[in-house]
Amino acid sequence: MVRINTNYQKLPGNYLFSGIAKKVADYSNAHPDKEIIRLGIGDVTQPLPSAVISALHKAVDEQAKASSFRGYAPDLGYEFLRNTIAQNDYISRGCDIKNDEIFISDGAKSDSGSIQELFDADTVIAVTDPVYPVYIDSNVMAGRCGTYDEASGKWSDIIYMPVTAENGFVPELPKKVPDLIYLCLPNNPTGTTLTKPQLQDLVDYANKNGSIIIYDAAYEAYITEEDVPHSIYECEGATNCAIEIRSFSKNAGFTGLRLGFTVIPSDIKVGGVSLKNMWARRHGTRFNGAPYIVQRAGEAVYSDEGKQGVKELISYYMNNAAIIRNGLKDKGYEVYGGVNAPYIWMKTPDNMTSWEFFDLLLEKANVVGTPGSGFGPSGEGYFRLTAFGTKENSERALKRIIF
Repeated sequence: MVRINTNYQKLPGNYLFSGIAKKVADYSNAHPDKEIIRLGIGDVTQPLPSAVISALHKAVDEQAKASSFRGYAPDLGYEFLRNTIAQNDYISRGCDIKNDEIFISDGAKSDSGSIQELFDADTVIAVTDPVYPVYIDSNVMAGRCGTYDEASGKWSDIIYMPVTAENGFVPELPKKVPDLIYLCLPNNPTGTTLTKPQLQDLVDYANKNGSIIIYDAAYEAYITEEDVPHSIYECEGATNCAIEIRSFSKNAGFTGLRLGFTVIPSDIKVGGVSLKNMWARRHGTRFNGAPYIVQRAGEAVYSDEGKQGVKELISYYMNNAAIIRNGLKDKGYEVYGGVNAPYIWMKTPDNMTSWEFFDLLLEKANVVGTPGSGFGPSGEGYFRLTAFGTKENSERALKRIIF
């Protein structure tokens, strides 16, 4: 008899953003005259940089000729892109990462959800709280998280590392040692991050205890402060314990193109087994490669013209972040983030729950954000706004929110 994976049945409700989309759709259908400003999901709104567009056109033209046509991509990704990434993102920052330790994929979300497949079903995970939901949901699907307590919003077998205003958004080192530690820095959803010494403490902890860090650096391009590392491999010993995942979606606007990569250093071994070799085997079996034309577009991101285009995109979104952050602060709201990341993490007013504030904003201001509790129990009483909208909508939303 066919049986389902019952771990899927343990997941509470819909995926966070699917649930929000349904609530917004229901409201829109009931109030078709209302114009809704969406500052919830972290989707970009500005056009791709001109260097990327040119690269896409050139690569499409190549596909029209037998002499330059490309089919399946190499397992790891095209060498032209891996070499470019290694030089620009790592070697230039003093990180000893080689091109054969870089695996090209169709996005950070896919990799952050799939990386857990390398580890045993009994693996104990630790997450910062609040946290990007994919880390937990993918491990629930694999049967690692135990049972869910609706009252506390916690899974019985997960180690939670709260990041809150009370601890300066710096996670405490877990007393019970986990096997995997998930970090997203700059953090989604809080928009906060760690200094290099603070991150070094986590790397030292992982090496001392034999833990592996899964490091999601999707927002590293938004870092503005000098003492904040762009890569975990800027920390001593990180190549022995850390897997880094990156995305082209947020820095270069590839949310529709889909491109990302995962770095697994050759030095990382578990029980003498190379995680890099395991991921290469998994990659070759489960993935046929990101499209050639998209990988050429990714390469163009690192050209001089591409870097300038990315700089302009980031400046645009961070200006939105400043508009929202400063406007809310000026009106007395308690606000975090928006300095090294395009997210603003605000305390809900009048002791409202995050979903109560979501409903109030939707109905009274016609603005959509993301309830903090959707990211974990420590997110209750907070609310995330994204700076990925247009400047005009950011300004208009701010006027609506302040009431």
